[in-house]
Amino acid sequence: MVEIERKFLVKNLDFVKYGVPHRIKQGYICYDDDRVVRVRIMDKKAFLTLKSASTGFARYEFEYEIPVADAEKMLQELCRKPIIDKTRFDLIHKGKKWEIDIFNAENEGLIIAEIELQSRDEEFKIPPFIDKEVTDDIRYYNTYIAQNPFCTWQSKR
Repeated sequence: MVEIERKFLVKNLDFVKYGVPHRIKQGYICYDDDRVVRVRIMDKKAFLTLKSASTGFARYEFEYEIPVADAEKMLQELCRKPIIDKTRFDLIHKGKKWEIDIFNAENEGLIIAEIELQSRDEEFKIPPFIDKEVTDDIRYYNTYIAQNPFCTWQSKR
């Protein structure tokens, strides 16, 4: 499956009253220029995800549900630290699903919105809580954030 995704910074918390919250903990077994292997627990389900390198804002993604107990052990024993802890709000804006992540712990203060698209040139309406696009800025990808927590950034934004 090909994932086509765009990322944006968020300027206010207006989305919280419309979104559905989900607690997420995720870690990375592997991240390099060619691939990512991620473990994620979201609410009461767990997933193992493999992603290829990005070409523009598209890449291959394969995701498999795994037992939560296995995911917890992988987060403790196999994943690089720190583990990403965030609350995700899902909401629909003008017919499109948006995912907005409020990061916790070492990444507190960082809020990123994402939209997945069916094609690179698909049109969509930007919600009023969106600030600026950061799709091309690697600092806002979870693999970068896992290696360089937001609390360590000298110049935030």
